[in-house]
Amino acid sequence: MSTLFVVGTPIGNLEDTSARAVRVLGEVGAIAAEDTRITARLLARFGIRKPLISYRAPVERRALPRVMSALDEHDVALVSDAGTPTLSDPGQALVHAAWAAGHKVVPIPGASAVTAGLSIAGYGGPGFTFLGYLPRKPGEMRRLLLTLTDDPRPAIAFESPYRVRKSLAIIAEVLPERQMTVARELTKLHEQVLRGTAGEVMSALGDRARGEFTLVISGRDRPPGA
Repeated sequence: MSTLFVVGTPIGNLEDTSARAVRVLGEVGAIAAEDTRITARLLARFGIRKPLISYRAPVERRALPRVMSALDEHDVALVSDAGTPTLSDPGQALVHAAWAAGHKVVPIPGASAVTAGLSIAGYGGPGFTFLGYLPRKPGEMRRLLLTLTDDPRPAIAFESPYRVRKSLAIIAEVLPERQMTVARELTKLHEQVLRGTAGEVMSALGDRARGEFTLVISGRDRPPGA
């Protein structure tokens, strides 16, 4: 049986591409990519030419048979636009289908905004909670944030430049004293890291809400009753 390689790619800086990722991308028969244009630029950087299969989130189920057909013929690599596939990116259905069909699934570790953001936050706690992208509806976001009230673990979320200020305002409302580390454009040319409460971060951010954001919210200092 063939192998599905789940390949982590850079979240911004192409120098973060691992040597193993370059080798695997050069050896597989085809690459399933969230955005073929972005992946084509990555491959060009390393002189790799491979057939690309579009595997985007809105049509993931529709593209699944084509990828599985390719996997029946040869090894396939799965990549997202940036970071590690299946973490707030398409790929979970493909991984499940590959296992179910008897194929081998192998991770090729790489960059992740989750671990990068956590590593520079400096917040303690027994593990962490990954929230993915925050809910779009304010009520749903408030309910989610309320679950963090007594949680000693830091929480990590992604946010777009179009919604980050609204999200920070709700965090300031629900968790006003909680410390945060907000990273913008991690590993890229205009990387910026802000720390403080949500209100303080909003003030420091000003109108420069451009790029992709990684939010790390510190956990509760002590469990209730401690």
